[in-house]
Amino acid sequence: MATSTPVEVLSAVFQVREPVDGRATLHVLLQRSGAAEPWALPGGDIGDRETLAAAARRHLGTQCGLTRVAHLEQLSVFSAPERIPGTRTIASTYLGLVPRDVPAEPETMDIDSPAAASWFDVDGLPPLAYDHAEVIELARGRLAAKLSYTNLAFALAPSRFAMSELSEIYGAALGHHVDATNLLRVLSRRGVVVATGTLGRTGRTGGRPPALYTFADDELVVTDEFATLRPPP
Repeated sequence: MATSTPVEVLSAVFQVREPVDGRATLHVLLQRSGAAEPWALPGGDIGDRETLAAAARRHLGTQCGLTRVAHLEQLSVFSAPERIPGTRTIASTYLGLVPRDVPAEPETMDIDSPAAASWFDVDGLPPLAYDHAEVIELARGRLAAKLSYTNLAFALAPSRFAMSELSEIYGAALGHHVDATNLLRVLSRRGVVVATGTLGRTGRTGGRPPALYTFADDELVVTDEFATLRPPP
């Protein structure tokens, strides 16, 4: 007799954060259920009356205390028979993004236990459960691709920003330097960013206060379906 196969949701949620050395890097949110357990992506079962996306958001809230996600999209289905040894389980995975200015410090789930959630630099991940490293790599690739031809950076950037900060966000997500002047020219031509008419704070090195910009849309829009943001030569 055929039996139903369990289905779980897993979410790779990214935020551009500043580590102690001051260099902004792309981080992913991980959780674990105990000190002896490997770190894993937030996720789990799907309620009888839940959509997959609703279940993903529920687990982000209960496991990591994260309730503000600017963008959440279905990534892929992981269905290798032995992806979880001994238990045939299919995973529906999601890509999530949190803006840089949203407080997103995860809290320990139980003060009396070692269960916890934390942000990790994507280039310095701890050992992960099952195929979760593959999910993160796929999500990272999806993010980089969509930054080229959509306005998806709206979900990583603060509500108002200097172009130097936005280029830093793009650079962290893409993994290579992005020139602020060139970025402004491209995004302005596509109508992705608009000037707010206000100025930001002067940087640590002094100089004139920078002009501030904002995204024209706060929902995903395809801006140039054939565009590719390539690393500098």
